[in-house]
Amino acid sequence: MGFPDAFAGIPTSGDKHVRVRRSRPRYRQKTFRREEESLRAELLLAQTALREKAGGPVILVVSGVDGAGKSETIATLYEWMDPRFLSTQAYSTPNDEERERPFMWRFWRALPPKGRIGIFSGSWYSIPIARRIARKLSRNALETQLEQINRFEEMLVNEGALVLKFWFHLTREGQKTRLKKLEKDPRTAWRVTRESWARTRTYDELLDVAGHVLRVTNTAAAPWTIVDGTDDNYRSLHVGRILLDALHHYLDDTPRPATSVAPPLVTSLDQRNVITALDMGQTLTDRKYELELAKWQGQLAELVRHKNFRKHSLVLAFEGMDAAGKGGAIRRVTAALDPRRFQIVPIAAPSDEERAQAYLWRFWRHVPRLGRATIFDRSWYGRVLVERIEGFCAEADWLRAYAEINDFEHELVQDGSVVLKFWLQIDKDEQLRRFKERESIEHKRFKITEEDWRNRKKWDIYQQAAVDMIDRTSTGHAPWIAVEANDKNFARVKILKTICQHLERALK
Repeated sequence: MGFPDAFAGIPTSGDKHVRVRRSRPRYRQKTFRREEESLRAELLLAQTALREKAGGPVILVVSGVDGAGKSETIATLYEWMDPRFLSTQAYSTPNDEERERPFMWRFWRALPPKGRIGIFSGSWYSIPIARRIARKLSRNALETQLEQINRFEEMLVNEGALVLKFWFHLTREGQKTRLKKLEKDPRTAWRVTRESWARTRTYDELLDVAGHVLRVTNTAAAPWTIVDGTDDNYRSLHVGRILLDALHHYLDDTPRPATSVAPPLVTSLDQRNVITALDMGQTLTDRKYELELAKWQGQLAELVRHKNFRKHSLVLAFEGMDAAGKGGAIRRVTAALDPRRFQIVPIAAPSDEERAQAYLWRFWRHVPRLGRATIFDRSWYGRVLVERIEGFCAEADWLRAYAEINDFEHELVQDGSVVLKFWLQIDKDEQLRRFKERESIEHKRFKITEEDWRNRKKWDIYQQAAVDMIDRTSTGHAPWIAVEANDKNFARVKILKTICQHLERALK
């Protein structure tokens, strides 16, 4: 089969990342049955090994022209493998819930856990390709989205996933022939819709856009495989063999090198940084506090009821030293909000379900809809704080997390979120006073644990990690606000005032 010029720039079968067959292969039924028997047995063994070895998730992206056999191939994989450990997600036009969240939200929610295989029929590529063909997406906007996709897929691979992408292809005439054949068979006629025939009229545009997309997103981390969709038997065996080969390489004992995508950390020579520069002596009298609290809570209540807030959401992340007052500050914020329109997400050690996913998964699932707020009591920054300090992840993992977190927050802001991150800072003496107070007051004793005392011994390490975090992830669109929290009155008012000021600018 001669692939169109639009795909000429994609590496051919000699390239290790993309496999392209330019012939028109066919398999006799007898040959197919013989090879199928051994292939499906090996696939079942590999699937079992993936689950038993607690391997990472396997993600199959299935895209291509209409009629090229995408759904038939997926059905074959379900026949060959254990369907209990397969999942398929098919995407069409986003619903209201999905439109009110960032583009990638619905894909993050559907990622398979470790040891399982997830098939995406239609994926994060479908809408950018369709919008570009319809001239609703500029070339520059497409390039930006493709770069985001590349970083997303690279992050999944760095988190332990195996990502394989298949483009099922037919010539223009092959597509028409295939659609007619499907339409004539009562068992498959339902697969052919008006939209299927309508898309045959944009065949050339599809090749132009898809060819560019495949070239830009064909990476070592997540390669594309072009599959000839002419012959059913060849198509099924070809995809099955590629999946099997990839699983064998993935499950071998050769360690995959971890690489960092962040420059090395540098310690300030004069020990002056964003935390040491804080004036920890700032206070607010109780009388002044009551007046200021009422003022800013009232203003926040008005802002979240503003008609323009329906086009935005509010994402607040609270981090800080133990006993710095995060819980009290959060309660003063939520006192100004409608309980039906916000969610507080307390972050502790990940559950088994959360450990089976990429680390950002448990935060993506709580991204608020437009017109609502989500408040994180501790957040995704645990990767570069406690996980870094306690050795819960490799150095390469927490170093690359800075860039991945910036990407995550950038996507939130692009979709209309107002993202603010608060670091509550107290000095060491004030922390000791609060620890002892918690031990002496019965209804506060639950707040103090042996782990708090153990963490206190690592004060300097936590302070340096916080400085590194703020330096690398405080951006214009998602800033860090360092809060002088020795005086709770001052800290709470500063937080409320900051939220109001940023919301007011966003709503203009």
